[in-house]
Amino acid sequence: MDDRRTRASAARSAGGLVPIGVAARRTGCGIDTIRFYEKVGVLQRPRRTESGRRVYGTSEIARLTFIYRARKLGFSLDEVRGLLSLAEGEERPCEDVKRAAIRHRQDVRRKIADLRAVETTLGALIRQCQAGGPAECPLIEALSQPKAAAFPP
Repeated sequence: MDDRRTRASAARSAGGLVPIGVAARRTGCGIDTIRFYEKVGVLQRPRRTESGRRVYGTSEIARLTFIYRARKLGFSLDEVRGLLSLAEGEERPCEDVKRAAIRHRQDVRRKIADLRAVETTLGALIRQCQAGGPAECPLIEALSQPKAAAFPP
């Protein structure tokens, strides 16, 4: 642990740069997730120390925080890219961001409606099940049907 603190301290003193573990702790984002964001291009590849370790500055931490929070709200990576381009633009057109948020909220509402339909279907199938009843299970029968009308699309 002391070695980690020493490296983090050394990285901070080298122009405010911190290693990936410190970046992860500051943002709440996992190390593997940070690497994934770099791989898919929503986070630029970081600077490296002479020994090859990734280090992150204030702007990378801010961008990572933005990405992480947008993902927590359920925005897809493509939507995050769009939000980032708006956030990093010269004018930051709030109306465009608002439209993106409205579209996303509509998607969330559709998903909630779909989940409610699934819950209703499962409830109906569970009520049909009688423990210790006949060998045929209504839930297994419904799941075995090629296309059950009782299931939401």
